[in-house]
Amino acid sequence: MGIPLSRVAALSAAALCLVTTVSATTSTSAGAAACGTANVALNKTATASSTENGGTPASAAVDGNAGSRWSSQFSDPQWLQVDLGSTQQVCRVTLAWEGAYGKAFQVQVSNNASSWSTLYSTTTGTGGTQALDVNGSGRYVRVLGTQRGTGYGYSLWELSVNAVTDSTGVPPTDPRNPDFGPNVFVYGPGSSQSEMQSRLDAISAQMKTNQFGPQRYAVLFKPGSYNADVNLRFYTQVAGLGLNPDDVNINGHIRVEADWLQQGDDPNNLGNATQNFWRGAENLSVTLPANQIERWAVSQATAYRRMHLRGQAHLWNGYDGWASGGLIVDSKIDGVVVSGSQQQFLTRNSNLAGGWSGSVWNMVFAGTQGAPADHFPNPSHTTVDTSPVTREKPYLYLDGSGEYRVFLPALRTNSRGTSWENGNPGTSVSLADFFIVKPGTPVATTNAALAQGKHLLLTPGVHQVDDTIRITRPNTVVLGLGLATLTPTTGKAALTTSDVDGVRLAGFLVDAGVQNSPVLLEIGDAGTADHSANPTSLHDVYLRVGGSQAGKATVSMRVNSRNTIIDHTWVWRADHGEGVSWTANPGQNGVVVNGDNVIAYGLFVEHYQQHNLIWNGNGGRVYLYQNELPYDPPNQAAWMNGSKRGWAGYKVADSVTTHQAFGVGVYCFNQANPSVVTDNAFEAPNRTGVRFTHLVAVSLGGVGTIANVINGTGGQADLANQVRYVVSYP
Repeated sequence: MGIPLSRVAALSAAALCLVTTVSATTSTSAGAAACGTANVALNKTATASSTENGGTPASAAVDGNAGSRWSSQFSDPQWLQVDLGSTQQVCRVTLAWEGAYGKAFQVQVSNNASSWSTLYSTTTGTGGTQALDVNGSGRYVRVLGTQRGTGYGYSLWELSVNAVTDSTGVPPTDPRNPDFGPNVFVYGPGSSQSEMQSRLDAISAQMKTNQFGPQRYAVLFKPGSYNADVNLRFYTQVAGLGLNPDDVNINGHIRVEADWLQQGDDPNNLGNATQNFWRGAENLSVTLPANQIERWAVSQATAYRRMHLRGQAHLWNGYDGWASGGLIVDSKIDGVVVSGSQQQFLTRNSNLAGGWSGSVWNMVFAGTQGAPADHFPNPSHTTVDTSPVTREKPYLYLDGSGEYRVFLPALRTNSRGTSWENGNPGTSVSLADFFIVKPGTPVATTNAALAQGKHLLLTPGVHQVDDTIRITRPNTVVLGLGLATLTPTTGKAALTTSDVDGVRLAGFLVDAGVQNSPVLLEIGDAGTADHSANPTSLHDVYLRVGGSQAGKATVSMRVNSRNTIIDHTWVWRADHGEGVSWTANPGQNGVVVNGDNVIAYGLFVEHYQQHNLIWNGNGGRVYLYQNELPYDPPNQAAWMNGSKRGWAGYKVADSVTTHQAFGVGVYCFNQANPSVVTDNAFEAPNRTGVRFTHLVAVSLGGVGTIANVINGTGGQADLANQVRYVVSYP
C-alpha cells in the first residue's frame, strides 16, 4: 500500500520543527567516556509488532540508511526490537524519528526477548532525534510505544545502540554476525556458485607466487554441498564450518599444484613443490570428479587437517618432481595415498582406508589406521601404533541456530584413528567470548581483552605488534584465520604464555621483525607445574626469520611449560627471499625445549646458525623431525662449535636421562661453501633412557658433508654417499 502524499507533506513539515536532540539519562555509571561509538545494532536482526506496508520493514530501522525507515500500523501499542546477537552493556540508544513519533514510549532490554527491563520512559516525547544515555545489560533492545504523537503510527528512520567498552576500547563480538574483516569470505549453499568460483580463482591467481607478500585469505563454507575447484596457494586457508568434516562437501578439488617454481637447470621444468609453503585445508569433505586424482604437492607449513577425501580416488601426495614435508592429521582418505616424491611426511591419527604407497627418506605414521608396516629403510616407514597424548586443533563452526562457535577437541591418550568418526568429544565456546583482532588493533587493546577473560581470533593479514601479546589466564584460546601473521616491531616477543593450564595456540605465523627479538614465542614463564591433565598445545603455529624482510631473532620458540603438545610447526630461518644472508637474518636456535614431558608431532626446524633444536627437558618425545642445516656458512671457521665442526641439527642436552625420537632426519646443503663439514647430524647422551628410532642424514646433491649421523657413528653423508641411515640408537 502506498503512502498518501498528504501524509508525507504533513510529516515532513512536522519533522522540520522537531530537530532538537533530546538526551535523557537513567544512570551515569556507564559514563560517556566508557560508551563505545560503534552502532552494535547495525544490520542486526530486527522485528516489529507491525508494519505500515511492505516498504517500511523493521530491518530498515537498523540498516544505516537515513533514507529508509520502519513504520507501524496506526494504533497503540506498537514495538520495534533488535537482536544484538550477544548480551551487551547498553549505554546509549539513539532514536531518529520520522514525523510520526512516539509521545509515550519506553526503551527496554532483555536477555530472552520475553522478560523486559525498562531503561528509559517518557510520556512527553516530542520526536526529532533523541540520544538517550542509559545503563542496562541485554541481548535484545526494544522501543515500546504506548501513545502516538500523531494520528499515524510510529516511524523511525534509524535505531542505533552503543555498548560499553573499557578504557582501551575492547568491543564485543556478535557471534551471529561477526566482523572478520575484508579477507575472510563466507559462502553458504545459497551463494552464487559462479561468484564463489570467481573469488577462488582470483585469490589463487594473486597468491600463486606471492611467497612473501602481505596478503592473507580465509575461505569458509557453511554446512552444505558446493561445486568448486580450489587451487590452494600461498597464505590461503579453506575450511568448513560444520561440526564434522562431512557436514561440508566440495564436489571438485582442493588441490595444491607444483606449477610455478623451476626444478633443476631446465626453465621449462616447473615440477618443483619444495617452496609450496603456508597454506591449509581443514574440516571438509571432497568428492572428486570421476576418474581423477587429488594432487597435494606440498612442502613445509601445510596441513591437510580433519579432512575426508571420499571415494576410491588417489591422493597424490607429492609431484613428479621434488616435494619436502607436510602433514595429514585427523583425516580419512578412502582411496590410496601415493607419496610420490615426498622426502618426508607425517600422518597422525588418521584413517588411510585405501592404504599408503611409497616412501623416500622418512615417512612417519602415528596412531593411523591403514598405515604401512614398520620398516626402515627402503621403504622408510616409521609406524607407531598409537599416539600417546594428543589434542586436535580448535576450529570455528556454525551451530544449528546460526551462531559461530569454536570447538575445542578433548585430550586423548594412546589414541588411534580420527577424533570425529566415532563421536566427537570436546566442548565449545561461543564466538561472543572471543575478541576479534584485526591488523592495526593496538596490542594494549588485545591485552585488555585477554585480561577480561576473552579468547583471541586473529583475522587474516599482517599484524604489526609493538608489544608482547601476553596470555596469562588458563584455558585461553588464540585461533588464527588465513595464516594471520604477527610481526614484532620493537624487539620484543610476539606472544608469551604464563605457566598455566590448557592454553591453545593455533593457525598463525610469527615473522621476526628487523629489530632483534631474544625470543619470538615463549610457552610458559617457568616449567615447574604439572600440566599433564590439561596441557598447553600448539597447532599449525609457524615461525620465520627473514624472507619477507631482514628479520632477526636469537631463539624462535622456547618451551618452558611441562607437558606441552607441539602439533605441527615449521620454524624457519629463511634461505631465500628478502633480507637473507649469514649476517642479514641472524637466528641462533630454532626451538629450545626446557620443559619436561613435552611431545612434538611434526617438528620441522631449518637453517639456524647454531643448534636448530636443543632439548633440555626430560621425558620428551618427537614423532617426525625434519631439519636442514644452514645453507650459508661462508667457511668452516664460521661453522664451529668450539673444537667441533658445526652444530648438530638435533641436540639433546647432556643432563637429559629420558628422551625418545621416531623418524628423524637432518640434511645439509652447503650452498655458500660446499667444503663445510658438520661432525654430527644428531648429538645426545649415550644412555639407555635416550633412544632414537629410524634416523637419516642426507647431503642434498652431495653439496656439503655430514661426517656422522649420531655421536660419531652411522657413516658420512657426502657426494659419494648422499644418504646414511641408522635404524636405532643406541
